[in-house]
Amino acid sequence: MRNLYLSFFLLIFSFSAVAQNDPAAKKVIEAFGSKVKASNGISAAFTLSSLTSKGRSTGSKALTLSMRGEKYFLKQGKTEIICDGKNIYNFDGAKTITKSSVEESAQTLSPQKLLAGSYDKDFTYKLVSSAGSTNEIELKPIDNRKNFQKVNLFFDKTKSVLTKARILDKSNNITELKVNSINLNANLADVLFVFNPKKYPKDAEIID
Repeated sequence: MRNLYLSFFLLIFSFSAVAQNDPAAKKVIEAFGSKVKASNGISAAFTLSSLTSKGRSTGSKALTLSMRGEKYFLKQGKTEIICDGKNIYNFDGAKTITKSSVEESAQTLSPQKLLAGSYDKDFTYKLVSSAGSTNEIELKPIDNRKNFQKVNLFFDKTKSVLTKARILDKSNNITELKVNSINLNANLADVLFVFNPKKYPKDAEIID
């Protein structure tokens, strides 16, 4: 999955963000976020699909995620993103590996931000639907320079887990991330979060 851009906003917006947020939505988000924050290991499988602004499907992809605290390993086909807590290594599935620091990537919507529910400083949000077995939360970025308009999160009412995320970008294209399975008590090996250049093609270029 390519990074979906999200940044920390300036402190001056803090008060307005809190004032506009919906307590009912916050309760739903925090119910799941507390589980993620308390977990020592998370593994999940997703389906990533997308639609153009004209409603045309551009296909779907299977993704897997392993995450522990600030570290994660995200895989889609031959492409991989590894974060060891300090640096992020993005392998394009061919011969290029892009390296960046976590600080440099603070603009991105990382798995931690998506799953842990740290939204107060980045979004205004509200509960837009609680029909059936799902709560739907709509989040809009405070910083309008972001390249997406909003993110809708869907949570199972009974289990208080994220089931789907839908992102609408500035061009009205839609990216949807469906959670097929999630284990909040996964036993993950440390090696998963260590970048090993020997795993990749010998002629792979590392762009720092």
